[in-house]
Amino acid sequence: MYIHLGNNNIISSDNVIAILNIEPPICKDLTEFIEIAKMEKDILNVSEKGKEKALIICTDKVYLSPISSTTLLRRAENFFKEV
Repeated sequence: MYIHLGNNNIISSDNVIAILNIEPPICKDLTEFIEIAKMEKDILNVSEKGKEKALIICTDKVYLSPISSTTLLRRAENFFKEV
């Protein structure tokens, strides 16, 4: 099963480790995690700058999505209910 992250970007549900809310306020640890991912070039922002709502951590990459973490979680749960 696949999860649509926004702006025509789709990932496999099998690779998802975590879906986190990054709407303000964001904790310091999560901000540092995003900065490290940016420095290592392991992050892909699929939203317009400043419109990020969710952080999706996968086995191979980290994504910033304009879709809320609640909506993405619901999409991912649909996959796990079918398994």
